Amino acid sequence: MNTAASIWYDELATPIGRLRLVADTQGLREVWFETGRHRKLLQPDWILAPERLAEPRRQLEEYFAGARTHFDLKLHPVGTPFQRAVWEELGRIPYGVTISYAELARRIGQPLAVRAVGAANGRNPIPIVLPCHRVIGSNGSLTGFGGGLPTKRFLLSMEDRVARGDLFALP
Repeated sequence: MNTAASIWYDELATPIGRLRLVADTQGLREVWFETGRHRKLLQPDWILAPERLAEPRRQLEEYFAGARTHFDLKLHPVGTPFQRAVWEELGRIPYGVTISYAELARRIGQPLAVRAVGAANGRNPIPIVLPCHRVIGSNGSLTGFGGGLPTKRFLLSMEDRVARGDLFALP
């Protein structure tokens, strides 16, 4: 098989359930939740290759252990230019901080595109690494999340505890 066109995957057990990691030669393409809105099926030509996803796995394990607050991975999210602009901005939201969809729209220079930003946020193919869970409603409410609201609540709570230095309170 031609490695240039190969897509590799692996699975990772986490406190929020199993995650499926998907990568190609250009980087990490997707992180899938075991359950959630946008469940996907493996493609028959994809290759189970834990060695190809060792670094994303390690960094995600460190994140869930409270030892990593920033990811340093080669990423290759596939989407429209608008979606990629939203996803790139997600990567700039600091650990333990939340912003509104309106603020995210403002940050990408599209202050009137709040609904489109919400849609792009909801289609983020690399959740957690590109932290779409840090985007909340303008009134502070937790709104939709591909992994489900309990997962979003868990991630925000975990990050809050780690940011405060309360590592013993990790779930």
